[in-house]
Amino acid sequence: MPHIRCKDLLLFYEEFGRGEPLLMLHSAFSRGILAFASQIQPFQGQYRCLIPDFRGHGRTRCQDLTWDSDRHAEDMIAFLDALGIERVHLMGYSMGANVGLYLAARYPHRVRSLIAIGASHEPTPANVEDYLPEPLLARGEHDFIEDMIVRHQEAHRGDLQTYLRVNAADWQLHPRLTEAEWQAITCPVLFISGEHDPFSDLPALQKHCPHALCHLVEDGSHRPHFVMEQGREINQRMLEFLDKQK
Repeated sequence: MPHIRCKDLLLFYEEFGRGEPLLMLHSAFSRGILAFASQIQPFQGQYRCLIPDFRGHGRTRCQDLTWDSDRHAEDMIAFLDALGIERVHLMGYSMGANVGLYLAARYPHRVRSLIAIGASHEPTPANVEDYLPEPLLARGEHDFIEDMIVRHQEAHRGDLQTYLRVNAADWQLHPRLTEAEWQAITCPVLFISGEHDPFSDLPALQKHCPHALCHLVEDGSHRPHFVMEQGREINQRMLEFLDKQK
């Protein structure tokens, strides 16, 4: 799968299918293909699925090891420019959903629609310290640490401590949209949140974005679109939403 030059990034992405472009934005601690493994098969028959690894994640390469959600949004515009794509549908999960909100607010002419899974309306810093290097080691979270090294060593060149600290800082600061930015989101929006998601508050999201459709997944967690949860039902709902935008 290809890398593409986007300013200071050598950005890795995977591409499946044909049709209208659908940009799929992954969560923190993950990378593109892992966050949307349950969506590729159902969506590639109708959409050109573009699945990048964010700066500092997966197989995207950059000398600068720092990043935040603001920067991810700018990187995605550079990515679309490099591919010659003017407008896309967005599907974001967790941090990727928050980046999608920034894109829809700041670049409305580039966004046809937004599906936001597990989005936040404000920073949710509770328990963020649990994911810093020292607490992880103290709790013996060796499998998690090994997963992070394997997933992101190409992006962070093995510097796991910097990766975890930068991730924690982003978690504490984003998303942070002004009221004017919320009002600038005019594209069709679908918010999807699990009933037991500690990071996503559907009533608050609806208050900030009144025209959005909202779907609460009964007994769902922060990742209701995964196949081991309710991936099939969520995929159908998302496809129906996208069909209405054609």
